[in-house]
Amino acid sequence: MGIFLQSIEGVLVILVMIVLGYCLARAGWFDEKSSKLIARLVTQVALPCYMLDTITRDFTAKELFRLLPDLKFPVVSMLILFGISVAVARIIRIRKERRGLFESMFFNSNTVFIGLPINMALFGAKSLPYVLVYYMANTTFFWTLGVYLIKRDGTSTEQFSWWATIKKVFSPPLLGFIVAVILVLLHIQVPKFLMSDFSYIGGLTIPLSMLFIGIAIENAGLSQMRLSRHSIGILVGRFILAPVLMSVLVLPAPVPLLMKQVFILQSAMPVMTNAPVVAKLYGADADYAALMVTESTLLSLVVIPILMTILRQ
Repeated sequence: MGIFLQSIEGVLVILVMIVLGYCLARAGWFDEKSSKLIARLVTQVALPCYMLDTITRDFTAKELFRLLPDLKFPVVSMLILFGISVAVARIIRIRKERRGLFESMFFNSNTVFIGLPINMALFGAKSLPYVLVYYMANTTFFWTLGVYLIKRDGTSTEQFSWWATIKKVFSPPLLGFIVAVILVLLHIQVPKFLMSDFSYIGGLTIPLSMLFIGIAIENAGLSQMRLSRHSIGILVGRFILAPVLMSVLVLPAPVPLLMKQVFILQSAMPVMTNAPVVAKLYGADADYAALMVTESTLLSLVVIPILMTILRQ
C-alpha cells in the first residue's frame, strides 16, 4: 500500500499542473497559438537546457558508456509492437483511411511531455539517461515509420521529405543530449554562469509540459470522448501490450532495476502529442488522433500508479 500511495503522490504532482493548464485554458488564458508557443519553448529551449544541466552535473563518462547497448530494448519492443499493430488493425477492422494512424499511435509513446515528468517525479534525476535512451528510439521511429504510416492515410499531396524527417529526428532535445554527452566524455567544464542558466531554463520543462497537456485536453474536449474499437485497440496497445512486451524483454536481462522500471513505464505512456499535428499536416484524421491523445493521457493517470505498484513488488 505504501508503494501505491507513493506512486499516487508522484502522479498527483503531475496531475495538479495538468488541471491548472486545463482550468486556465477553460478561462480563456490560452488559445491555439499559446499552445504551440509552449510546445516550442519546451522542445526547443527548456528541454535541451535540461539535458545539458542534468547530464553534465549528475553523470560520469563510465555511466554514459553503459547506456548505449540498452538501446536495443526499446528498438526491439517497438518493432514487435508495430507488427502487432498491423495485425490488430485488421482483426478489429480499422477502416483503411485510419489504419496507418492507428498503427503509428499503437507503437509510439509520449516519452517527453508525459514520460519525462512522470519518471522524474517517481525516480528523480537518476532516471534521466534511461528516459533519453527510450526517447532516442521512440522519436526516430515516430518521425520515420510513424510519419510514413500517417501520410499513407492522408489526402495531402505534400511529399514525404527525408531531409525534414532527419531534422525532426535530430531535434533540439536530442541534440542537447548529444552535446551534454560529448561534454562529459571529453571532461569539458562549462562556465558556472552558463550552468546556472541551463538549470533555470531547464527547470521550465516539467511545469510547461504539464500546462501544455492540460491545454491540449481542454482543446480536444472531454465531451467528445467515446469508447469504440478504434480507441480501445489503441488503449490496449499502449497500456497492456506495450508494457507486457517490454517486461518480457527487460526483466530477465542483467541490467539495473531502475532501467527496467523506466523502460516499462516509458513503454506504457500515452499517445504521442505530435500525432494530431502530423495527421493534420498530411490530411489524415487529426480529430481521431487528438481524441486518442486525450483519452490515453487521462487513462495514464490511473494506469501509472497501478503499474508502479506492480514494478516495485
